[in-house]
Amino acid sequence: MQYFVTGATGFIGKQLIPLLLAREGEINVLVRPGSRHRFAALRDRLDPQGTRLRAVFGDIAERGLAMAAEDRDRLRGATVFHLAAVYDLTASEDDTARANIDGTHHTVEFANAIGAARLHHVSSIAVAGRFNGVFTEQMFAEGQELDHPYFSTKYEAERIVRDEATVPWRVYRPGMVIGSAETGEADRIDGPYYAFKLIQTLRSQFPQWAPFVGPEGGPLNLVPVDFVARAMDHIAHLDGLDNRAFHLVDPKPLSLGDTLNTFCRAAHAPEFALRFDRRMTKMIPGDTLKVVGDLPAIKRVRQQVLDRLGIPETALEYMDYPATFDAAQAQEALAGSGIRVPHLHDYAWKVWDYWERHLDPDLPTAHNIRRVAGDKVVVITGASSGIGRAVASALAGSGATIIGVARGVEKLEEMKAEVEALGGTVQLRPTDLSDPAACKEMLHGVIEEHGRVDVLINNAGRSIRRSVMDSLDRFHDFERTMQLNYFGAIALIMAALPSMSQRGSGHIINITSIGGQTYPPRFAAYVASKAALDAYSRCLAPEVAADGVDITTVHMPLVRTPMIAPTGIYKNFPTISPEEAAEMVVQAMITRPHEVSTRLGKFGELTHATAPGLHNLIMSAAYHMLPDSGGRSKDKDGEAKEEAPVTAEAYALGMLMRGIHL
Repeated sequence: MQYFVTGATGFIGKQLIPLLLAREGEINVLVRPGSRHRFAALRDRLDPQGTRLRAVFGDIAERGLAMAAEDRDRLRGATVFHLAAVYDLTASEDDTARANIDGTHHTVEFANAIGAARLHHVSSIAVAGRFNGVFTEQMFAEGQELDHPYFSTKYEAERIVRDEATVPWRVYRPGMVIGSAETGEADRIDGPYYAFKLIQTLRSQFPQWAPFVGPEGGPLNLVPVDFVARAMDHIAHLDGLDNRAFHLVDPKPLSLGDTLNTFCRAAHAPEFALRFDRRMTKMIPGDTLKVVGDLPAIKRVRQQVLDRLGIPETALEYMDYPATFDAAQAQEALAGSGIRVPHLHDYAWKVWDYWERHLDPDLPTAHNIRRVAGDKVVVITGASSGIGRAVASALAGSGATIIGVARGVEKLEEMKAEVEALGGTVQLRPTDLSDPAACKEMLHGVIEEHGRVDVLINNAGRSIRRSVMDSLDRFHDFERTMQLNYFGAIALIMAALPSMSQRGSGHIINITSIGGQTYPPRFAAYVASKAALDAYSRCLAPEVAADGVDITTVHMPLVRTPMIAPTGIYKNFPTISPEEAAEMVVQAMITRPHEVSTRLGKFGELTHATAPGLHNLIMSAAYHMLPDSGGRSKDKDGEAKEEAPVTAEAYALGMLMRGIHL
């Protein structure tokens, strides 16, 4: 037997092809010229000898599938599987129509032209639209409301098969297809996956026993992709079933609420103990909820929450799907085959685990870094060394245009050569970042040349480790620290904000210090300047959130950079590397949180807030255990003090309170 398959490298296709290869015959796969690499990966995995899996170059969006005449002649009488389609609620109406309607029309024309033995078309339960009640496999045009492009285009695609195919056909209507029940593998995020980020957030913020209120919702008909492929393969090779539709659905689907709780258990997250039925809202008189929901402030907050969780607005509209689906014909065809829909609770953990390891959009993978930084203009201050240089290197392969800013030209040139050797694009802007006027001029120059600044990373900083009593005659220490760490940073922010707000997009990352959470002694000048930037950021963030501008504060722990080199005792203390610090910054670019903190920083913040006396005792002990920095303070005769050796108790304190000293 000879097969011809569209969408073979897609979600369902990658599961179906191995099943077809297990049978006799040649499998021909429609491949767009730009997707050669995807087909090559599929062939290398399933048919490394290249004897039975062949590429046929063409495009479903074109008449005749843009296929060569010799390929068309060779495929006469083949069995056609049409899987190529857009299965995305967030896709544009034009893209959805082009793939689902035009692609199906061209495939049906092709099947008719080659006299296909049979045309197998993958439709969807979406053809039922807003039908209220049981939708059977014999039903199709029932006057159902099709209020979304995905629903209407899948309906129209099936209509084309039914009305225009002159060859025998079979239609398969899967439920909401999720990852494999065997491996959890998936290649796209939709349906229940939209709730995974919320579940993950609840897990990170609350204990598992904490009860939450959530929706009950209607039946959510989920089916694993391996079941869909196996069921299609089996039914496709049975006799006497032509010109019928088959519902590949769960005959006993869970409600939305039960589905969410099943994944909560798989993730070890809190569950929705109390669930409400949205139909209860109809008991509220008039249009009260609609009026409240349409308030501009409410709409802005709602959209910000959805954006933060990665949930498209359209997904919420289908929480209460009104139709249920009979699958009598499919169940009869599958009888005795051993092919059935597994219970979700048996494989939900595999789906969750695969998502968290491979599909989580917040993972610092090369793909996600390219997604958030590709073609973006990223300004990094303090880029000549330390954290800034490491961040520039981490973004080298992302496709970003990196604007490196620092005062020292020579070290900036070294950074540029290093990043360009890694494939990055770098432009240097030597600037005295302690001069607010120079900061504004530099940033305006970047905007003038590149049209925008997408990401501003305020990393440059000056650290002074000296007690206040040793600084009574050094007021300039506080001035110059504030000048660079605070005034320079806000000058850059204020220069970047207008264009970011106008475009409705921007991200400002301020590198502050764990010291702003723990208040270590001898760092009054440094911590005060970083705390000022932190406070400024907190006040600014809600002002610009509705404009699409995110403000992130990174409370950085102690990092091995040139800034801490003059303090010799740090040679004996645990620190993180600049590369580890860069990972924190890159992760912040991906997730765009309000703040990034270490556990120690949060502990210090909590201790200071709830037990300030205890916190003061700890810091006082640290002050007396740890010596002054050599050459920084003077004795009573005006001579520079030598740095005292690190005592055993001081080293032990450093190990215990890792990172607290910055």
